[in-house]
Amino acid sequence: MHHGCSPILHRDISSKNILFNLECKAHISDFGTAKFLKPSSSNWTSFAGTFGYVAPEFAYTMKINEKCDVYRFGVLTLEIIMGQHPGDLITSLSSTSSAAYNSPLKDVLDQRLPHPSNSDAEKVILIARIAFACLSESPSSRPTMEQVSKAIVMPKTLPMDQFHIITLGQLLKD
Repeated sequence: MHHGCSPILHRDISSKNILFNLECKAHISDFGTAKFLKPSSSNWTSFAGTFGYVAPEFAYTMKINEKCDVYRFGVLTLEIIMGQHPGDLITSLSSTSSAAYNSPLKDVLDQRLPHPSNSDAEKVILIARIAFACLSESPSSRPTMEQVSKAIVMPKTLPMDQFHIITLGQLLKD
């Protein structure tokens, strides 16, 4: 997303701004809110984008950086695998005493679809881990989009038999 495109930030990565071509390949659209980052300035800005996808630090700093778009990507990724916006889940996971930590991954997936099996389960775990890493409350702990891309293209092998028992808390620790 950003790799090779720096210093441009989209600022509105959301489900309404993803389009598919005839081969079902996703493309980001609506660059009306995009902004060029200026390396020598503070990059203060007014709000632009879709509520529910904004990185938490933006509310108190009003500064944008690549990690704000990474956070939006994490929200979008969870929305895709859950089949709905993950706002309530994200809010509940921000509390360390949350019962959501013990929730099995399989229970937050889109219930309209059959549970994945075999190698698909491994891919779902990988994508969920990446999404939760992108949602880290600390921007410095979030991966870059280049790191996300590499993790998707060259994934580490995961034990497939864990799918039915892996919890959200385990994904957050990784």
